[in-house]
Order: sequence, then C-alpha cells, then structure tokens
Amino acid sequence: MGNILLGTASWTDKTLIQSGAFYPANANTAEKRLRFYAKTFPIVEVDSTYYYPPTDQAVLAWVNRTPDEFTFHIKAYSLLTKHPTRPNSLPKDIARQGDEPKGKFVYSNHLPEKAMDEVWRRFAASLMPLHSTGKLGVVHFQFPEWFLPGTQSRNYIVECQERLHDYRIAVEFRNGSWFNEKNLDRSLDFLTTHQIPVTSVDMPQGFRSSMPPIAVATAKDLAYVRFHGRNTQQWDKPQEIATPRFAYHYSQQELSEWVPKLQELSKQSDEVHVLMNNCYKDYAVTNAQDLANLLGEAH
Repeated sequence: MGNILLGTASWTDKTLIQSGAFYPANANTAEKRLRFYAKTFPIVEVDSTYYYPPTDQAVLAWVNRTPDEFTFHIKAYSLLTKHPTRPNSLPKDIARQGDEPKGKFVYSNHLPEKAMDEVWRRFAASLMPLHSTGKLGVVHFQFPEWFLPGTQSRNYIVECQERLHDYRIAVEFRNGSWFNEKNLDRSLDFLTTHQIPVTSVDMPQGFRSSMPPIAVATAKDLAYVRFHGRNTQQWDKPQEIATPRFAYHYSQQELSEWVPKLQELSKQSDEVHVLMNNCYKDYAVTNAQDLANLLGEAH
C-alpha cells in the first residue's frame, strides 16, 4: 500500500464512543482515546476546528498525545470558508467589532477587514505547535454550495493559501459546476498551477452539493480523498447535527471501486491521504480498515 495512508475524520464522535466497538474499555478519557487511535491509524482529520477555533491547550494536547510521525489534518474554521458561523465561536473582542447578527449565524462580511485579519492571524497561530513538530498535514477548506467557479472564488482560494503561507491547504468543493464539462479543465489547471490539493470525494449523488466521484491529483506532494457515505435519504435534510447524513457503512464492493483510483493517485503524488467521513458508530473506523485490507490485497 506504500504511500496511501488511511484514517477517519474524527476520533471523538459520540456515536463511535458510545458504540463500544472501537475503543477498549480502559480508553475512558480523551487522552487515552487519542493515544489508542494514533496507534491504530497514522492520520486523522480534526472536525471540531470548523465549528470553533482550536485552543492552545487542545493543540498542545494533540501534540503530546501522539507519536512523532502522526499527522493531523485541520478543517478550516467556518468563518474562513464563507459558511454560517456560530456567534459564540468568535472571541469576544472580535465579536464586538462586527455587526449585530440578525439571525442565528454570523458571516465573514459582518466583520470589518481588520477584525477578519485578526481571525486569520489567531487561527494560524493556534496551529503552529502542530506545524513546528511536523504533525500538521493540511488545513482543509471545505467550501459551501454557493461557492461557485469564477475569478472571485479562485482569487479567494489563493488568498487562503497566502493567509496561511506557512502551511499547506487543500480545498473541497460542494458544487458540481466546478467539475462540469465547461469548468473541469480550468479548475484543475488552476489548482495544479498553485499546487493546491483538491479533495476527491465519494458522496451521495443527485444534489446541488454533489461532486462526481473522480480521483484527481493537483499537487505533487499530496492527494487528498474523503468518503462521506452514500446516505441519499438523509444527505440534504435540515438537521442540527451532521451525524445522520453520515450514517452509511460502505460495502466491500463499494470500497473496491476506489482501489484502482487510489492506486493511480499514488503514482501521481508522493502521498495519498484517505479520510473516512462516514462518522457514525464504528462505520468510519471499520471501513478504513476494510479499505486498507483491500489495498493490501491488490498490492
């Protein structure tokens, strides 16, 4: 399997912990669970940083509880990906500089430019302990459905890269127009020129947010892949938490479809990082192990 690394998009999901199917009984604290996870998988994606910027204490704990060769991929804070953001996730001194939220959420355009500069600065600073110890993979920017292909969007992706110039970023689109017949070549050429990994995805099809399940590499050092499940019944339903839409356990046949795709990616990039985001009960951890076995058999 070589340069293909597998992990999950969370090690703290409540349904995973409650299932009792992955963590041993004595892994009964946050520290013990992370230590156990890091002995099982070489990579993980941190989902919580999308909702709330990480605290210095949390980041240092991640560093101290994992082996030297372990890699954390960090989901970019929602305010930086143009998603609706929880007002209580903003530091109070920054929140006071913005417009009073008219609804449940705040957006980046509700804050003055200097306040957004400070949000970027603090987010970058919080990740430095991971970077300085070699444990930071990419900062993963998952853009919303309304983030459409065009000059403004491409410029913003470059801005994200420049804002986090010490780090690597990867991007995931949630609007199929980026990869339609008109825009596919231009999208891939743009990302390749800037050596920004685009996230290949397996996800429910037939929605505005659907991206086709194609595997592409746009950076020489890393190809990034996420499996969201294929729960078409729950995918587009309004819900307070994301978990139900990810309640999908892949079959061996469905996973085997990706084996040749991942093998091809491994020839195009130095490493391929595969994150199972079907985080419900033990679905993600078992599917990661299933896919690892399939790749091992095909090697």
